[in-house]
This record gives sequence, structure tokens and C-alpha cells, in this order.
Amino acid sequence: MTTISTAPAAAERTDPAAVRRGRASSDYFRLDDQLSPEELAIRDRVRIFAQERVQPIINDYWERAEFPWELLPGLAELGIVGTTIQGHGCPGMSRKAAGMVAREMARVDGSINTFLGVHANLCMGTINMLGSEEQKERWLPAMARLERTGAFALTEPEHGSDSVALETSARREGDEWVLNGHKRWIGNGDAADVVVVFARSTADGQVNAFVVEKDDQGNHPAGYAPERITGKIGKRAIQQADIVIEDLRIPAANRLAHCDSFTDVSRVLQATRGGASWEAVGHAMAAFEIAADYAATRRNQFGGPIGGYQLVQARLANMLSELTTMQLLCDRMAELADAGQLSTAMASMVKMSTSQKGKWICNEARELLAGNGLLLEHHIARHLTDMEVVSTYEGTDSVQALLVGRDVTGISAFS
Repeated sequence: MTTISTAPAAAERTDPAAVRRGRASSDYFRLDDQLSPEELAIRDRVRIFAQERVQPIINDYWERAEFPWELLPGLAELGIVGTTIQGHGCPGMSRKAAGMVAREMARVDGSINTFLGVHANLCMGTINMLGSEEQKERWLPAMARLERTGAFALTEPEHGSDSVALETSARREGDEWVLNGHKRWIGNGDAADVVVVFARSTADGQVNAFVVEKDDQGNHPAGYAPERITGKIGKRAIQQADIVIEDLRIPAANRLAHCDSFTDVSRVLQATRGGASWEAVGHAMAAFEIAADYAATRRNQFGGPIGGYQLVQARLANMLSELTTMQLLCDRMAELADAGQLSTAMASMVKMSTSQKGKWICNEARELLAGNGLLLEHHIARHLTDMEVVSTYEGTDSVQALLVGRDVTGISAFS
């Protein structure tokens, strides 16, 4: 009877090159083999840009809590801004290609990915879904070229997860709307040229969307007062703003034509929630890759790589298993979205699961690197704290769970 041993040879256990050889792939089930040539090209363009242009500078910007505006011309040249939007200078890519943009950017940095998500998915996406054709042509082409940047102002100090209860008001006065209220945690809200602000009409209580624009001198209109939020532990290279809105006058032509209730806002949120899930995959892929490479090369006092120890290998195996689950969920989510079959509850389940798993993988990687995992030069600390943000925005894990629970039981656990 022949016995087949599954244990690696001693030389293989102690040779870092052998440990690394094909085994630290973060695409273990070779899902990228299913990408179309166009999707592969988009993946590679973003991957190269992120590795060559973003990674060398991002730690310094992150530590100083400043946004690297110098990257915008290169981002514009990639031809990715606007992702799935058709026409108006946008690329009109598939959901999976859009996922590659978020995934590959997040593999290097979450702040730049958040900037793109806020600018393209949320701001441009809202204009595309809820604006008239004239409004789309008015704003989208310049935004697709990154000549103008955007922001999405929904969250308020007292209304995050329950954004449906927003209190910012809008009243019609002739050819203008007058807005009053307070917004918080608005990505790029202090610098954006185009800001979509959601407010409740005093006439009928319904939520409308308004576009706030800078003037030709680059100033926001009177009544729009943004202030940067400081002291963040994650996403430090993208600025979030606290915005006081007081008697802000908006031309009637700047009210998005097809936003008549919070139901319309929910359509935007459902369409963009997938981006956060793909971002979680990107952070998790980076964390696994860094941890696997570290395990293969980090030598302990006995002269061998820590990757030769059972506890370390078990840790890596479980990280990879959870990562592969995240990738499979996002792949299926993209397929369902392109087929028009993705429900709100489905998107919520993917967001909840990828956020939880992504945080766990990043934390496991940080612990595997021990003290070195605390240093920016190893990048893990940035991915870990950025994942704390991912699990919070676009709906917390708890809120996503309640949305899935409502779909399963038919009973709402929240008002």
C-alpha cells in the first residue's frame, strides 16, 4: 500500500522562495481568469497606476492628513471616472470592471478609492440616475475628465444610518430654493466643485436633491460653510467635511429633476453599495499578500521563516479562505447587477459579509506582523484602519443585517 505524504519537504519549509512560489496568490480560485479582455485591461491600468504612482507617496500624505491632488491628472488619463455610466464622456463599463477599479485602488490605498467613490459613484451616479438629460450633459463630462470634482451630502450629525430622517430643509422662493441644515462626514465636501445636497421640501416633506456649485473664482456660494473634520484614525488622506448650510440659495435649475422622495435616494445607495464591498476585497487582498510575503521572509531566532510554523500557516489558510469567499460574493453580485436582478437585501448581505471578513483579515495580518504591523512602511496599519471606515460607511454591518433580516422574515425590526 502506497502512502502519500502531504507534508512539505524540509528544504521547502525553510526556503522562502519555495514558500512564495505561486502560493501567496490572493486570487486562489483564479476568478480573474473569467474577466473579459476589457475588464483585464482596466484592472491592469488601475493596478499599475496604484502601484507606481500612489504607493510611493501615500504614506506621507496619510500621515499628514492631506489629499494628494497631484494624482488627479493621472487618474483622469486612466479613463475610469464614471465607471458604469453610459455616455457624457464616461466609460460605460461593466459592474465587474467597476469592481476592478475599486478593488485595485483599495489594494494600495483606501483614501484615493474613497475619493473616486464619492466623486464618481455617489455624486456623478446621482446626477446620472436622478438628473435630466440637460443636467447630465451640464455636469458629467467635466467631472469625467476630473476638471471638476464632486461630493455627496446626505449624512447629518444626528442622522447617519437613519438618513431617511434627514432634517435639512428646502423651500421654494420663486426661481430659487433656499436650503437650511447641517451635513457631516461629507467626503471632499470642503473642496468639491459640485456637491449634491439632499434636503426635505417644506411643501410636501419629500426629499429632493440639489446641486451646489462653486463660482468662477472657485468659491462656494454664501450659506455653504464647510469645515474639515480632523483627528481621524482612518482614511486620513481623504478629507471629510462638517457643513453648515444657512439660507443657501440654489437656482431652481439645480434641483435634480427626478429626485422626488427618499425612494429615489435609496436607488442611488443600492447601486453604489457594491463599491464598498469591492473595496473591502481590495484591502483584504493587500493584507493577505503582505502577511504571506512577511511569513515567507521573516526569520526568527532559529533561522527559519515564520511561515514554516503550523500556527502561521493555519492563520494564512483561514485568511485566504475568507478572502476567497469575499471574492465569490462580489463576483456574483456584479453578475446579478448587470442582469438587473440584484436586490437591496442581496447588496446588503454582500456589504455586511465583506466588511466583517475584510476587517478580520486585516487584523489577522496586523497581528502576524506583530510590532512591524504598526508601522506605516508595512502598509497594514493603513489597510486595517481604512477597513474600520469601510465597515461604517454605505451602511453599518448592523443596519445591513437588519435589511437582510427584514427580507428573510417579512418583518421590519426598525421604523
